[in-house]
Amino acid sequence: MKYKTYFSDKTIIAHFSEPFHFELGGRINEFKVAYRTWGKLNQQGTNVILICHALTGSADADIWWGDLFGEGKTFDPSKDFIVCSNVLGSCYGTTGPISINSETGQPYGPLFPQFTIRDMVHAQHQLLTRLGVKHLKMVIGGSLGGMQVLEWGKTYPEFVGSIVPIATSGRHSAWCIGLSESQRQAIYADPNWKNGYYEFGKEPKDGLSVARTIAMCTYRSRASYQTRFARSERQKGEFNVESYLRYQGEKMIERFDANAYVKLTKAMDTHDISRGRGDYAECLEQMTIPALVIAISTDILYPQEEQEEIARLMPNATLDILYSSHGHDTFLIEMDSLNLLVTSFQNKLAQESVLGDKAISTSNPQTLPSPEVNI
Repeated sequence: MKYKTYFSDKTIIAHFSEPFHFELGGRINEFKVAYRTWGKLNQQGTNVILICHALTGSADADIWWGDLFGEGKTFDPSKDFIVCSNVLGSCYGTTGPISINSETGQPYGPLFPQFTIRDMVHAQHQLLTRLGVKHLKMVIGGSLGGMQVLEWGKTYPEFVGSIVPIATSGRHSAWCIGLSESQRQAIYADPNWKNGYYEFGKEPKDGLSVARTIAMCTYRSRASYQTRFARSERQKGEFNVESYLRYQGEKMIERFDANAYVKLTKAMDTHDISRGRGDYAECLEQMTIPALVIAISTDILYPQEEQEEIARLMPNATLDILYSSHGHDTFLIEMDSLNLLVTSFQNKLAQESVLGDKAISTSNPQTLPSPEVNI
């Protein structure tokens, strides 16, 4: 089963022959990670930016975040090595439920182990290590991507120079878990679901389509829908908003797998930066990494107060807000505004680094390592 929409032919597949052990139990004997890169890795392996995609995204960040790429922008291939990988458990090249289990010769389907955000990050870390990356300048992502960003900062604090979590939370709320379960129930209600053991060509498309329409209602805001659609009709008896949601559902069933959708939403529900690590507030307070936390003023999925809490608790974090009527999806729409926030953050860190180097050089130049070993 292959899903090629939004799956660029520039995608590279990295094969790992060693087993992958999952946080919640279970293992697979081998795995693959699909990824894209832009720019060139420097000799020190340190000019690296990692992009983490959202729920149904792919490694093709230059497609869905294209306006952030270019000289002087957030992702500048002329100076940085930019990496984006498809997350573990998805269906755009990285091993997941549609992948073939080497032990059975059949797709894993519902038997694919339940993974977590931490599992995604561990798989990404293995990929970056293979690529020769020694240090990440920045990890950035929105929504599910933002969860990965926070997990990177907590799991590999010495490996990461800064983080930019966007429109996300430190732990999934009851509100979000309820919305995820509503979407899963739509899939389960499809007669073709068969507890995940559906046949190729007989997937639970109706259920997945409905799940997508539910999600689309949370990705925008009331004001956005009202401005765009109001009570306008496409034809008598059919509102334009109805037609729009059906269209979004139809697009989803051609490009995504129901088992992957179920597993991914459950992974988001397990997201808790403090799981197994103690008190939630203390976990964030221990994260001293420079951070730009970005909230969206009209986000009903991950409300602004969740990002305010993250920024308040992290001792080296700054909060910025994208003001827009578009809701949660603003980080995929208002790219000029987002680019301005992130590049300002990058420039500030770069300036502080230069000033810090000058201070060290002035106070004790003998302690500076040579450029050849300064990694």
